[in-house]
Amino acid sequence: QVQLVESGGGVVLPGTSLTLSCEASENILKFNTMGWYRQSPGKEREMVAVITKGGATDYRLMNYADSVRGRFTVSRDNRKNTLYLQMNRLKLEDTATYYCNAKDNLRIGPGPYWGQGTQVTVSE
Repeated sequence: QVQLVESGGGVVLPGTSLTLSCEASENILKFNTMGWYRQSPGKEREMVAVITKGGATDYRLMNYADSVRGRFTVSRDNRKNTLYLQMNRLKLEDTATYYCNAKDNLRIGPGPYWGQGTQVTVSE
């Protein structure tokens, strides 16, 4: 069974940066899409950033939520089976639990594999 383990969350000041990591228990080349979602109390889980295959091993297609575009960058290291989310210029409204997701099919929406989540708190 696929396991995704997030790390890197914490409490940070507005305007600072943080990098999240998601390590998979399997070769991530099997996934068409990997991405990050987040959820705040009382809100629905939302897509933050996803990265999709453009070829057999070429992950070139990235999609970002409007609220993070230009501040966040999603990337992956196939050799380390790890997905990253570089978050810059963090805002109070970025506070949430961030979840890693992986999909090995072409269906719309997130895939069936989720991590346990890592908390990011942006606070003054």
